[in-house]
Amino acid sequence: MYYCGYIQDNVIEGLLQISSIKRYQNNYLLIQGRKFLNCKAYIMKKIASPFTLPCGAILKNRIAKSAMSENIGSFSNAPTMTLINAYNVWAKGNPGLLITGNVMIDNRAIGEPKNVVVEDYTHFDLLKAWAKTVEGTGVHLWPQLNHPGRQAFRSINREVVSPSSVPLKMGGASKMFKLATPLTEDAILDIIKRFGNSARIMKEAGFTGCQIHGAHGYLVSQFLSPMSNTRKDQWGGSLENRSRFVLEVYREIRHQVGPDYPVGIKINSTDFQRGGFTEEESMEVVQFLSREGIDLIEISGGTYEKPAMIKGNRKQSTLEREAYFLDYIEKARKITNTPLLLTGGFRSVKAMEDALKSEKLDVIGLGRPFCLYPNLAQDIFDGKETSFKAPVPTIGIELLDKMGGVELPWYELQIQRLGKGKKPKPNLAGIWAFFFTIRGLFLKSFLKN
Repeated sequence: MYYCGYIQDNVIEGLLQISSIKRYQNNYLLIQGRKFLNCKAYIMKKIASPFTLPCGAILKNRIAKSAMSENIGSFSNAPTMTLINAYNVWAKGNPGLLITGNVMIDNRAIGEPKNVVVEDYTHFDLLKAWAKTVEGTGVHLWPQLNHPGRQAFRSINREVVSPSSVPLKMGGASKMFKLATPLTEDAILDIIKRFGNSARIMKEAGFTGCQIHGAHGYLVSQFLSPMSNTRKDQWGGSLENRSRFVLEVYREIRHQVGPDYPVGIKINSTDFQRGGFTEEESMEVVQFLSREGIDLIEISGGTYEKPAMIKGNRKQSTLEREAYFLDYIEKARKITNTPLLLTGGFRSVKAMEDALKSEKLDVIGLGRPFCLYPNLAQDIFDGKETSFKAPVPTIGIELLDKMGGVELPWYELQIQRLGKGKKPKPNLAGIWAFFFTIRGLFLKSFLKN
């Protein structure tokens, strides 16, 4: 059994689950007894097929919901029923993998006011309820484990730490961030332990794997970049030293969760900044992680200073193939056999299937479309949807629009709607997202200080 789309004028017009297909006189197809004139078949074998990770875990299909900013935990940084209910909705949509938004490993270091934090068993019952959303579905649910480092708003963090004391260069927006205190050796080792501790707790709660957030300018990414890491000890300088932190984080997680538990990572293809983490260095780190035995590598790019993860690398060839970082992943495939997940830009089923058929990647990652099409995977398999729109809301303030200050919370509000049993609202005004962000920062600042 496989899936077949029938194409007219280069557009997939439908998708059917079939066991046989026949062509008659080159002018129509007979599919399950139905005739389709002047069209050609597009066989969808890859996207619906299962995939086995190196640790032995099986994804039931090749569609993953990649991590997105959610920011709908409580002000005490616990999972809320709204968040849990959103995952219940997504699990019913039948993807192979759901990756949560940022789960912070230290309550003293959060990226957004209502990030979920897991550092002990304080909210263990809620974590178990979250994990149960995929029970009986065959869907994998992985938390994305993160530490923001210097990308932590001053209003909601009393102290900000990073490999080195290097300020963010974001124009006027830089004032929202403190100058970070350089981490001591003991503090580095404590954070490494915290990654492992959080992964173990979430495994015990019932989550089926985990992902390290090593991209987008957060702490792991800060260690990798020579711009944000100017240390002269074993944690800085050469690429081998700068990659020591991410490798030790992976080793600690693996030590605490065991060999049969999926552990993945999201890593930058490049920082897109002169003097930053380069594509060549990223390729070497991919090789380092592959040798360690990591299960899944997700490719992304950019930082708060250069948010390519929002805007993407939009060359003409990129637009034609939709995926932002496909050029990079084609090179990565030549140097590693570790499974690769690519997120960013995919909007049509045909582009997804073409990318998988090329065998340059193994799993398709989608973020924003899941907020507006919560049954996305099953809609693909049922032929209900062949492409997905993901608008970019703005409010006309260039600084905020450029750094995703409206776009990100707009999609957070869509996730909230799902968690409250409502349908997505594609025409939601961007100004509401802006107020949502300001309100959250103000309230968390009041509670923190």
